[in-house]
Amino acid sequence: MARVTFLDERCKGCLLCTTVCPKEIIRQSSRFNRKGYKVAEVTEEDMEQCTGCASCALICPDLAIRVYRPEKPAKGEKAKE
Repeated sequence: MARVTFLDERCKGCLLCTTVCPKEIIRQSSRFNRKGYKVAEVTEEDMEQCTGCASCALICPDLAIRVYRPEKPAKGEKAKE
């Protein structure tokens, strides 16, 4: 399962990431970082919908988003469970 994380202290709450998410699971949280910006988030319930496309990370001007994808098996190997 793909997973996305946000580096709260880098996020400026511009929400550009919300405009490119194909699943529309990124939203503004109610939390503020130390600079006073409301940060973006994906709730645990919505995380399973993440495809790992990384569009959000690519558009983020502050490099505040990390996307993790499961390893793909090499040709001829079975997927790890």
